Amino acid sequence: MDIGSMKPASATAAGDVIKNGTTASFAKDVLEASKTALVLVDFWAKWCGPCKQLTPVLEKVVRSYNGKVRLVKIDTDEHPQIAAQLRIQSLPTVYAFKDGRPLDGFMGVQPESAIRQLIDRLVGDVDDGDADLEAVLASGDEALAANDLPGAAEVYAAVLETDQGNVRALLGLTKVYIQSGDLTRAQATLDLVPPDKRKQAAYDSVKATLDLARKAGASGDTAEQEARLAANPADHQARFDLAVALAARGDKAEAVEHLIEIVKRDRNWNEQAARQQLVQLFEVWGPKDPMTLDGRRKLASLLFR
Repeated sequence: MDIGSMKPASATAAGDVIKNGTTASFAKDVLEASKTALVLVDFWAKWCGPCKQLTPVLEKVVRSYNGKVRLVKIDTDEHPQIAAQLRIQSLPTVYAFKDGRPLDGFMGVQPESAIRQLIDRLVGDVDDGDADLEAVLASGDEALAANDLPGAAEVYAAVLETDQGNVRALLGLTKVYIQSGDLTRAQATLDLVPPDKRKQAAYDSVKATLDLARKAGASGDTAEQEARLAANPADHQARFDLAVALAARGDKAEAVEHLIEIVKRDRNWNEQAARQQLVQLFEVWGPKDPMTLDGRRKLASLLFR
């Protein structure tokens, strides 16, 4: 069956950004609609537990983009033709359509920040201004990456002198303060991001980084946690504090292993604190980081086995 030849179903309200799609309406709701807005297609089924976790997050995120993004939900049991044509092999699966064709997507449950990163990349939700401003901000990012904190701070501050609400500069300066250990100024700078600009993956990532820095500071030196853990491998709090400290200093693999070990021993410990900390680390590291991918795979194998 050729998707492009399907006849559209009856029209729905223009402001309806979330729809239950059908085989007949796919051409209108997805292919045609994606010429004016990014369309996410959520392939799900009633029997799929992870689907029930993901769909509410998708709906929340899509609504926050005020019409720039739409969501079409396809029940694969009721409409298997579309799933077969797009070679859907596991649920949930989400495809992002733009200009009538699928550009990207993902399988499985994803955190809100990862979904926003995908959308921001495809719709260009963050406004970086003209080419000159882009070049200036890029130089600040390069300085920060090279650990030239004074140089990065100077660039971001110069941008903020002329554009006090520039999100990229505010987030960059927040990261400068985090790396310098001045968490009070980091929080004050992050608070300057306009409320309507906080629904972005970049903001969520910096906020998660700041939260992690605070936890790491509270954890103290790792020697104490290591000694406690050696004396009692079931001391989940010691293992948790050790994982946070390891993550803060860049030992990603060890941090993930310790948190996974807590989930393996007692997934509900401290209201699932280990799982929540893993999700926060994935937000900080980004969806393409090798340890994010490895950690998500290990976590999923425990939660859904």
